[in-house]
Amino acid sequence: MKNKIITAKEAAALIPDGASVMVGGFMANGSPEGIIDALVERGAKDLTVMCNDGGFGPTIDKETGEEVKGPTGTGKLVKARAVKKLIATHIGLNKQVAEQMNAGEMAVTLVPQGSMAEMIRAGGAGLGGVITPTGVGTEIADGEFTLQQITLQGKDYLLMAPLHADVAILGGNIVDKKGNVFYKGTTKNFQQVMATAADVVIVEAEKVVEVGELDPDYVMTPYIFVDYIVVGGDK
Repeated sequence: MKNKIITAKEAAALIPDGASVMVGGFMANGSPEGIIDALVERGAKDLTVMCNDGGFGPTIDKETGEEVKGPTGTGKLVKARAVKKLIATHIGLNKQVAEQMNAGEMAVTLVPQGSMAEMIRAGGAGLGGVITPTGVGTEIADGEFTLQQITLQGKDYLLMAPLHADVAILGGNIVDKKGNVFYKGTTKNFQQVMATAADVVIVEAEKVVEVGELDPDYVMTPYIFVDYIVVGGDK
């Protein structure tokens, strides 16, 4: 059995500048913080990041103007100006996203949340697109990922393009050494579909167990999708 366990630093080295990267997490819940830290540390740049949101920006003391709490999730990459383009469902949690977008320093494409999940699923399944009524009559209809508008049985739909990435970095709760993954509660969010829709999949695990210790009924991402495992906190 191939040893899939690597350090966060080694994981960051597998993600070249300019790569497209899917980042698991929802409001940083379930985000692979260690791998993100390693990307920031190595000075990653020009990334196209696909995720639910822009993470949380730093907390600033209103009186002193000093940072009292650092950013979390994708917000770390935004603060480090490692993101050339952000594809997300909302950005309101992190004002640094809006600042960089308005300054022309980072491109931002917003996609309806449900549509984005299905577009990633389509990318993983090799489908040609997703047909959805969401966005008809709005700016989404003329958006980057809208292939065309069609009418079926008298109702208008948008055909949305599938999404695929060079790399997916995910956060798992329990991962066995073969790469089977269990996500706890809402940390599942986008992670399961992202695991199918990237050329290279790296999972940061809170806990790594021996093969056979993870009950098959709890496997949410099978090992066949996972290329590398990072033990949480292992730099």
